[in-house]
Amino acid sequence: MNKPLSVFIFEHDYYDIKMKTNIILETNFPDLKLLKRGKVRDIYDAGEHLLIVSTDRLSAFDVIMAQGIPFKGQVLTKISKFWFDFTSSIFPNHLVSTDVQDFPAACKRYSDELRRRSMLVKKAEVIPMEAIVRGYISGSGWNDYLTTEKISGIILPKGLVESQKLPEPIFTPSTKAEIGLHDENISMADAEKITDRDTMETIGKATIKIYNAASEFALTKGIIIADTKMEFGIYKNDVILVDELLTPDSSRFWSSEKYEPGKAQESYDKQFVRDYLLSINFNKQPPPPVLPQEVIEKTSEKYLDVLMKLTGETVEE
Repeated sequence: MNKPLSVFIFEHDYYDIKMKTNIILETNFPDLKLLKRGKVRDIYDAGEHLLIVSTDRLSAFDVIMAQGIPFKGQVLTKISKFWFDFTSSIFPNHLVSTDVQDFPAACKRYSDELRRRSMLVKKAEVIPMEAIVRGYISGSGWNDYLTTEKISGIILPKGLVESQKLPEPIFTPSTKAEIGLHDENISMADAEKITDRDTMETIGKATIKIYNAASEFALTKGIIIADTKMEFGIYKNDVILVDELLTPDSSRFWSSEKYEPGKAQESYDKQFVRDYLLSINFNKQPPPPVLPQEVIEKTSEKYLDVLMKLTGETVEE
């Protein structure tokens, strides 16, 4: 095979992804100190820095699926790097390098597993809050609006329809739940109890600014960024961006050509999995159901597709 697997997938009606790729659900590096396993990422202490490894795990409704999504970890890493580079002049972030050649010596023996799915980052103290910005009304924001005509305490115009573009993007923080629990939208006043007013104002302004710049660029690629969530941390007394940025896991990506307000939109993200789980009346509690191979492959294609559209890149063989 001379072409990247992503191109091969799109050119064939059927391709057994699971048999042809190495899906990584969990990493184990004895020479490195494991600090945490998140819903998707394994985080290691790499001395001066942290090592964040994006696995192929997928979380839906805050439940980790038992099966992985081929290429997902690579897509998340590539897209995050793209956006961290793109927004670095707008707001500082934690990215040091995604090149395994730059990683500490203790990482070298694990290069094959780390390549294309890991980031060396600054050791920031994470602020335990999701910084969400919404340019369109969808998801939990739409549900809140139907009940209260508000999102995170922000009063919105009457008569909005699902997926409608908001007059201006809004910053709507939420809790950052532990694995197995659900995030909840909170007001700015509640968010200030997690950190402080000055930090929240900094985060709110940065989130909107980053979203506006990214949304404008994405539209030139035929993609609407309906909403996205970011995370921030404190590094050397300054607020910086951490975790991932504007990926299919943290954002709703819609096709600008297919966009039609008044209904739910087809997404490039894991919404395809969520829709399947809703169709089988999944109770949003562990254990997860077995995902059909068709759902796994279609989700992988969506991740690969948005990577190509946004960055012009594919995953490597």
